[in-house]
Amino acid sequence: MITPSQPPDLARTTPPPSITPPPAPAPLPAPASHNLPPPFTHTTPAPILLTQGAEALLYKTYFLTTSYPCALKYRPSKPYRHPTLDARLTRHRILSEARTLVRCRREGVSVPGVLGVEWEGAVTEAGAGAKRSGGWMMMEWVEGETVRRVLDRWLKDGLRVGEGDGGQGELKGLMGKVGRAVGRMHQIGVVHGDLTTSNLMLRPPLERTTAVISNGDGPSIEGGRGRPSLEGDIVLIDFGLSAQSVQDEDKAVDLYVLERAFGSTHPKAEGLFKEVLRAYGESFKGAAVVLKRLEEVRMRGRKRSMLG
Repeated sequence: MITPSQPPDLARTTPPPSITPPPAPAPLPAPASHNLPPPFTHTTPAPILLTQGAEALLYKTYFLTTSYPCALKYRPSKPYRHPTLDARLTRHRILSEARTLVRCRREGVSVPGVLGVEWEGAVTEAGAGAKRSGGWMMMEWVEGETVRRVLDRWLKDGLRVGEGDGGQGELKGLMGKVGRAVGRMHQIGVVHGDLTTSNLMLRPPLERTTAVISNGDGPSIEGGRGRPSLEGDIVLIDFGLSAQSVQDEDKAVDLYVLERAFGSTHPKAEGLFKEVLRAYGESFKGAAVVLKRLEEVRMRGRKRSMLG
């Protein structure tokens, strides 16, 4: 007689082996702080860090006396690069930027003056594997604010240019200054490489003819209007990606970078950029050729955007 098989006793089955989860990854170490090299290690008052980029740090300090403020651009050494390669790159980039600033200054372009340069860096570890602290460049301090911040404060009320904003004429005047400043730089054969409204400073005049009220945060506010004054000169800063070139293509790409940055950063005032181009076209003899080449650069940019 064949009896049916009994169902297995589920309560007595062997439980599956427990799986131990892998240990949590160790937290990443905090980024190392950059110590300034001599002679800034004992500067009084201590340099103030303003901003940090991928390649350099910008400080505010003083030159010789506390009555002469200046900007210090420090390029620290990169531990992930070979020491010899790092020293060569630091030397090349600092000297290239300093030479461009000196040339622009000599030719009448509004840029910060160079006060001092150190491209070798101080030796931090002696011996066969000697390490250096990086290089630095000390520049004239530029008073005022960036064009980006000035425009943001003018347009913070939500108005678009052309919608009855009473300051449209003054904004066009500012854009004309920007166009002439860029045109003068291109006229002497220098391209910036990173033209944005963050790299354009509005330096106020030494003497103002209108009464101003200091608001304690940025430039002066003209009485009763609640907006920063647009008086002053445009100063170009941050020439870390600059190059010396007489090619119309390079100048057109410079303008295209500024146009794209302007449209993405200040969409409410995008219509003002044509005033930049108008003033640029009148700034030097070969500007019309550059503007014509700009149309070709725009077409290539649109194709690249469509194709991804």
